Amino acid sequence: MTSATLAWVLDRLNYGERVALASVVGAIGSVPGKPGARMAVTNLGNRHGTIGGAGLELKVEAHLGQMLVNGSSSSRVETYVLHRDAKGQEVTALDSLCGGRVTVSLEVLEPMPHILIAGGGHCGQAVAAACDNLGWSHSVFDVRNEYADEEVYPNAVENHSSDVEAFLASLSDNGFMRFSDVLLLGHDWSVDQDLLIGILLARGEGRRPRIGAIGSRAKWKAFREAAISAKVTENAVDSVRCPIGIDIGAESPEEIAISVCAEILAIEKGVQE
Repeated sequence: MTSATLAWVLDRLNYGERVALASVVGAIGSVPGKPGARMAVTNLGNRHGTIGGAGLELKVEAHLGQMLVNGSSSSRVETYVLHRDAKGQEVTALDSLCGGRVTVSLEVLEPMPHILIAGGGHCGQAVAAACDNLGWSHSVFDVRNEYADEEVYPNAVENHSSDVEAFLASLSDNGFMRFSDVLLLGHDWSVDQDLLIGILLARGEGRRPRIGAIGSRAKWKAFREAAISAKVTENAVDSVRCPIGIDIGAESPEEIAISVCAEILAIEKGVQE
């Protein structure tokens, strides 16, 4: 059960879900869960594993749900006493007569960024290199086969080359949720525009994936008007960042990659919205 729960946690993180994990680290007396038992829940309400059931599990699950709201800084170790008379002690008392004591580690695991590089040219290749240095995952999409090739992007999780319609179809059933960010870096504005509108219509006003587009304010004005004409809500459109990147006066592809990844990192760290 332990290995199965950990494997499930990794799978959920890969799909961009935040996971709260409970691990029994100590047990004394008559208790339902033994050391090594694990249970996990995600911000989307998915659940796996058990730490023994009964009132203990309900209380721990409630604590995990609260932690997902409060963030990873709320991670802690909690001791639960399975006896109603334990109230007032520095423990969490449960309405039980078993009398056992369980110590549980509670932590929130955040998914690492997984960047979809939509446009495999020079800027895309520089972003991929920066992702490699940061330990982030990246995938690539380009309508041109040679710019999404495994030889050009050897460390990509996924290499996609097709027209936009086919690629969007492959992301059905919330498949785009596995990406933390979509960077529109295409050589053809029409490709970027079609991809932008397709993902926004599928994502709605959700927060994942974040979307950023390279280009001028004039280009973004045209994109915005096209998206609204395609029935994308203004709130969804206005969540897109364009132009992307922190303003460092970047000119070369490598400098642009640094500015773009710095912006993503600032968002991840909560110092920029």
